[in-house]
Amino acid sequence: MDAVPRLARIAADRIGAGALNGHSVADLAEELGVSERHLRRALEQEIGVSPTELAQTHRLLFAKRLLADTSLPVTRIAFASGFQSLRRFNSVFRERYRLSPRDLRRGGIERGSRNRAAPEEELVFLTLAYRPPLAWDAHLALLTRVLLPGVELIQGRRYLRTVSLDSHAGVIRAEAHAPTNGYGRMQRSQLEVQVDAALLPVLMPLLARLRRLFDLDADPSVIDAQLAQGGLGPLVRRHPGLRIPGAYDGFEAALTTLLLDTETRGPEAGRIAARIVAAFGEPLDTAVPGLTHLAPSAARMAEAGTTALTALGAPLRVAEAITAIARAHTQGLLPMRPGTDAAAARQALMETSGIEQRQATCIVMRGLHWPDAFPAEDPVLQRAMGMKTERALRAVAEGWRPWRAYAALHLSLHNPE
Repeated sequence: MDAVPRLARIAADRIGAGALNGHSVADLAEELGVSERHLRRALEQEIGVSPTELAQTHRLLFAKRLLADTSLPVTRIAFASGFQSLRRFNSVFRERYRLSPRDLRRGGIERGSRNRAAPEEELVFLTLAYRPPLAWDAHLALLTRVLLPGVELIQGRRYLRTVSLDSHAGVIRAEAHAPTNGYGRMQRSQLEVQVDAALLPVLMPLLARLRRLFDLDADPSVIDAQLAQGGLGPLVRRHPGLRIPGAYDGFEAALTTLLLDTETRGPEAGRIAARIVAAFGEPLDTAVPGLTHLAPSAARMAEAGTTALTALGAPLRVAEAITAIARAHTQGLLPMRPGTDAAAARQALMETSGIEQRQATCIVMRGLHWPDAFPAEDPVLQRAMGMKTERALRAVAEGWRPWRAYAALHLSLHNPE
């Protein structure tokens, strides 16, 4: 892939997720490992606008959505959308749309949208659109396998978790409704999300993370058709619209994958993870039973070290791997952000921590959303396909590219043990 288009795509995705809200173009360029001038040139060449202009467009679109779909005060919407002042927000909005935010608000609220802020509960109700179908129950089942005690919780068909972003912390809740129209289709292709009002200042980047966590930008019609053509038709029909169970960030993907790995899964693995969360996760008063802490950060885990983890019951090899990954991540030697080269990240994970290729592949699949990740060495997948060797499974899996990660998930649900 040409370096400039790839850089422009990654930068545009980051900007769309709010990377320039409260941060400069120079900050983003440093994150991406290029000069500010090169970043500006790449975006103007490929998209035709400057980074600042692109960021402003995303802020205005996000603000329009909040004005139409919530009853949040205009001032809060301005800051939630990344504007640094209400005056600037009103000026830019009027210049772009020829009406004030309040003029647009009157039309949106009068239409009676159900997605309103709930001042008495300090919650903001939003929806995240997706391309149907969505195998929500199967997605929750996959997330259950890597659920971090005290941080994440599943109640029926609802997923809840604590989150922290730029010093703002709170709880998010997400739920998809079951089909109700008799044709097996969702009545609405939207995930309903409730967000603590304390998270409003980081709402734009938070929603981008949630879209990755639930893999809402996938196109299941394309993915399912490819897998069905490759011989997985019965599995696809069982779980149409299966999504990759993502992670809130790259380090959390590594932490949960290693602590709750298939080979060590069981009550004891969950208890060890709970002790580690209690010891190194920041306590958070959520008023939600079962949600007590934020996920341990890479910095806290790097500081804790191997001895502290083994004292809490973590196997030595797992403790060493987590510590090595945490230290490399905090030093900037192991980037795990969207847009990071997946194959290079997998190799770096193995070289840094000595973990197996299967584990590294799963971490990168979840943390970097790698749709073609495929741990062919996993005996669970081999058994599910009735094959005895990794080589045989890899040969068959060639027909599933570039969606082998989804094939692996279908196979793991078919034969979860």
